[in-house]
Amino acid sequence: MSSGIVTTTVNATAGFVPPPVITGTTTVTTTPLPNTLANHAEKPEKFSGLNFRRWQQKMFFYLTTLNLARFLIEVPPQIAEGESDVQTVSAVEAWKHSEFLCRNYVLNGLADALYNVYCKVSTTKELWESLDRKYKTEDAGTKKHAVARFLEFKMIDSKTVMSQIQDLQVMIHDVLAEGMTVSETFQVAAMIEKLPPGWIDFKNYLKHKRKEMTVEELVVRLRIEEDNRKALKGGYNAESSKANVVEEGQSSKAKGKRIDKGKAKAKSLGPKRGTFKKKFKCYNCGQAGHKAADCKQPKKDNPRQANMMDEDLVAMVMDFSTMMISEVNMVGANAKEWWVDIGATRHVCYDKNSFHTFKEVNDDQKLFMGNAATAEIKGIGEVVLRMTSGKELKLKDVLFVPELRKNLVSGWLLNKVGFKLVFESDKFVLSKNGMYVGKGYAMNGMFKLNVMVVNVMNKNASTSAYMLEFSNMWHGRLGHVNFNSIQRLSKLNCIPNCDFDSKYKCPVCVEAKLTRTSFQSIDRKTEPLDLIHTDVCDLKSIPTRGGNKYFITFIDDSTKYCYIYLLKSKDEAIDKFMVYKTEVENQLNKKIKVVRSDRGGEYVSPFAEFCSQNGIRHEFTAPYSPQQNGIAERKNRTLKEMVNAMLISSGVDQNLWGEAVLSANYLLNKIPRKKKDESPYELWMGRKPSYKYLRVWGCLAKVAVPPPKVQKLGPKTVDCIFIGYALNSSAHRFLVYDSKNPEIHKNTIMESRNASYFEDVFPCLNKEGKVSSSKEDEQTISEEDEEQPRRSKRARVEKSFGPDFLTYMVESEPKTYREAVTSSEGPQWKEAIKSEIDSILQNHTWELVDLPPGCKPLGYRWIFKKKMKADGTIDKYKARLVIKGYRQKEGLDYFDTYSPVTRITSIRLVLAIAAIRNLQIHQMDVKTAFLNGELDEEIYMEQPEGFVAQGKENKVCKLVKSLYGLKQAPKQ
Repeated sequence: MSSGIVTTTVNATAGFVPPPVITGTTTVTTTPLPNTLANHAEKPEKFSGLNFRRWQQKMFFYLTTLNLARFLIEVPPQIAEGESDVQTVSAVEAWKHSEFLCRNYVLNGLADALYNVYCKVSTTKELWESLDRKYKTEDAGTKKHAVARFLEFKMIDSKTVMSQIQDLQVMIHDVLAEGMTVSETFQVAAMIEKLPPGWIDFKNYLKHKRKEMTVEELVVRLRIEEDNRKALKGGYNAESSKANVVEEGQSSKAKGKRIDKGKAKAKSLGPKRGTFKKKFKCYNCGQAGHKAADCKQPKKDNPRQANMMDEDLVAMVMDFSTMMISEVNMVGANAKEWWVDIGATRHVCYDKNSFHTFKEVNDDQKLFMGNAATAEIKGIGEVVLRMTSGKELKLKDVLFVPELRKNLVSGWLLNKVGFKLVFESDKFVLSKNGMYVGKGYAMNGMFKLNVMVVNVMNKNASTSAYMLEFSNMWHGRLGHVNFNSIQRLSKLNCIPNCDFDSKYKCPVCVEAKLTRTSFQSIDRKTEPLDLIHTDVCDLKSIPTRGGNKYFITFIDDSTKYCYIYLLKSKDEAIDKFMVYKTEVENQLNKKIKVVRSDRGGEYVSPFAEFCSQNGIRHEFTAPYSPQQNGIAERKNRTLKEMVNAMLISSGVDQNLWGEAVLSANYLLNKIPRKKKDESPYELWMGRKPSYKYLRVWGCLAKVAVPPPKVQKLGPKTVDCIFIGYALNSSAHRFLVYDSKNPEIHKNTIMESRNASYFEDVFPCLNKEGKVSSSKEDEQTISEEDEEQPRRSKRARVEKSFGPDFLTYMVESEPKTYREAVTSSEGPQWKEAIKSEIDSILQNHTWELVDLPPGCKPLGYRWIFKKKMKADGTIDKYKARLVIKGYRQKEGLDYFDTYSPVTRITSIRLVLAIAAIRNLQIHQMDVKTAFLNGELDEEIYMEQPEGFVAQGKENKVCKLVKSLYGLKQAPKQ
């Protein structure tokens, strides 16, 4: 009799009562589950050798439900020799029976091939361990596979984001199942980073969120954003997903259909693929599941082909020698008419007399039509079409096909070389790089070009007027720079191709530029800010509108990037150099080492003393040797020549030479130097410049009136003259030439990015060059002879506005911090400034941190105001620290600026209720109310002047709460 204690608990509802397990002196008590729970257990699929971990977990759960999982780890009980206790023997037999059932469940969960291998195993524990040893070892490589799948996964725009998020979550689950740790923060960051390209703005928004998100919160945000996009697109379905990808770049505000470059092949001729394949029915054999193009049966004539959809007529290039056009072009037409065919892949002409140059072809090339017909190509050449606008369009590699009945211009090829076709209901407009070329009208289901074929007999004497005019336009946009620089930009694919006749000379350049033989240049190898060339230039012309008479240049020797500042007098040179030094050293994180200048008085005394104090070596040229400062001298000559050409070609007043010289320098910084492929801008900024927004200086521009000044009745634009590029914003500068809006005055300068340009119209030039008829001149002269205005002999008395007027003219608030603290009212302003800083610090508006790499802090400005009492005396001095929020970029520093405001009717309602019920009303003013809103974005600001923390001069202010001037401050 064993000394072990045996305990059995019997459940009347159980179909099988497992006996206790006897192992020495161990007592095991088992309570089986009801049959109802065991019957509802889901049996796992059979294990075939793949995904062992998943099958192992499912089998373990299944055996646990049947209360048999303990037999996977238990050793069979042993009965001592001579054991005669009936209850003990019965318990052992019951254990063996239950273990037998468990082993059979595991074996039945194996595929037939594996069942034959493991059916001879005696115990469940041995079977389970054998499977674990074999297949866990084989799954060792799944960790690398799971990680590789996760790292290589990228979302695409052609699928829904939520379906791809689910795939990504499955991959993360596989990584976790392999025993690797992936934090929730990492999962959120990975999901954001793997969003498709079409979600770039939303991705940037999520990246700059200060508050951490969970995976569930991120999924909810993505689902809401996707639902909103679906609503904006008018619904989304799987069949139209590819079309949505192609069309998403088109503007919804356009009146007509716009065919952009590279989109002529948006629709596919091939069969649809995916889950929708079974919806198609073959017109060749009649079977479902594929199209006639993929049918393996012999092709046969089918009358239904005549009813094919339009996408089947879209032309594609099958190979190098195969071309296609639409079958509708087989209908006859006039030999002098030309039609635009979006489906054609080549220009085609059937009139040999229309060719400008021609070459016969004898290699049996074929032209394929949409109705499966073919036509033989007899030749190839060039055709010149003269548009009704007066411009000439040269078509290259035009195919000569006599069997065709229409001359075709391929819309796809036009888009490919940079032309833009804008289609409307009954017409279309052809343009290139914003310049109007021609138009056409709809006729008989197609669009006909308004053209005239150039006479072939005059082909040797004619030149492409369009290309010449187009090249001259870019010559004007780039400030009349030399032709070699323009051709160098064209070779670098920075601007479109420009062709200049070697014998052509710009009349304005001939009149404005006169050069002498230059000195031999010296090639130096320097780093940025190692050497700065500077010079002050006097144009000896009338002052600018701001009273400037000179300009000073600062040229980096390494990159040749140039800064220009306008000066009212030469003694301002030291101030401009201090501004230049602070900006460039902050941008490049380097120090200026050497400054080279001539021996002008502006570079002596204070300038040299400042260089000495800052450790800058100041080099002078030898007396009467300006060529030693050749870089600055050549820059001045180039700038003066460009300014002179710009003023002559546009006809504007000479007092705008300041705007012209700033524009000329702006252009020169973006033009590659001689024998160099990089422009000074690219070397200085580290990125290639854009030339798309360049316009001809001095041309006419219709500028949109700002929304606050728009009148309900009247023009929405004002006539302006384009005079340059804004320095600190993405906009153009304009001089108002003619305005019918009372709030916008003539001869004022405004900046805007919403304008329509007429680059071949110069209002000032037309105005000055306008010649009246001889009769008008004679009439004017006779009128002047008949009556001369008399001069009054009375003395003019100067109008007096009273002493109060002069008092108010003298009183003014300071503009800068230094002006405030050094003024006669300095103590009062210092107290106001201290009160503002204390309020900001008590509110914990910012914290001092190191500036992250790649970030640029925003500047700030002090606003000073005197609060007056009713009697005109000063009540208090007010100072406000304002951040320069106009430098923020939407989508990076801020996203939403909308702020709900209480309606005046609501305030009146509250006042009325208080009056009716005799309630007391308390009016309060929250001090620094804008400083209470917490920010979600990361924004950095420079430390305010006069309050820079000692020992932390290199740190910046990281805004925790809102500050006056931020775009999102009203919303927060």
